[in-house]
Amino acid sequence: MFKSKKVGNGLIYYSDLIPELEHFFTGRDTNVDDNFDLICKYLGVAPENLIHPNQTHSSNVDFAKVGQSEYKETDALILTNFEQAVYLRFADCTPVILYDKKANIGAIAHAGWRGTVAQIVPKTVQKMIEYTKSDLSDIYAVVGPAIGLCCYEVGDEVVDGIKQSVKNTKDIIVMHNGKPHVDLKRANAKQLTEFGVPQENIDICPYCTSCDNDKFFSYRKEHGTTHRHNAVIKLIHKP
Repeated sequence: MFKSKKVGNGLIYYSDLIPELEHFFTGRDTNVDDNFDLICKYLGVAPENLIHPNQTHSSNVDFAKVGQSEYKETDALILTNFEQAVYLRFADCTPVILYDKKANIGAIAHAGWRGTVAQIVPKTVQKMIEYTKSDLSDIYAVVGPAIGLCCYEVGDEVVDGIKQSVKNTKDIIVMHNGKPHVDLKRANAKQLTEFGVPQENIDICPYCTSCDNDKFFSYRKEHGTTHRHNAVIKLIHKP
């Protein structure tokens, strides 16, 4: 279940599915770009250790490395150390936070329609379990705020791509007023279950970035805004 709490003058949103991982989605008033020092203080990390990749709608996945802050053409970053925190930027695309409860490592994937079609989220899970030798039942996923089925009207290219990347597209591709709409959040969740992650290990945020534009940025609703909200993670030492 998604919950919120106040940080500074705004709200952050998180899931109670994975309390073992420090994770949240910022809103309009708590985005990292405008509140960098505040977020660093909240996480307890040095500014140089709050890092993000150069997102290009690719399906490239990398591991965060202490001392490295630049990750070119990378749309998913896996965190295995306790020194750094990771954030990615979003404004309609789907943020997916992943967590291995057994190995205590996390990741964030940026899944726009291209990343979804390229199955960036299952690819990230695959790299995580190759690294940890964990089982898929140890993987938990939190699908964050993104543009919803209600507002995401698409063309044939997106429809065809989703059909090729998700085996069962029931409730994922729906016709509204004669136009196809796609549920990217559900598409990514479905890819995870088809890959082998248990359904009960997945939590999907109810917010649509377009409908809930007072809370989040929306590229479509705001006609190409350059502002972004974020998905953020930091590992917590287990007792």
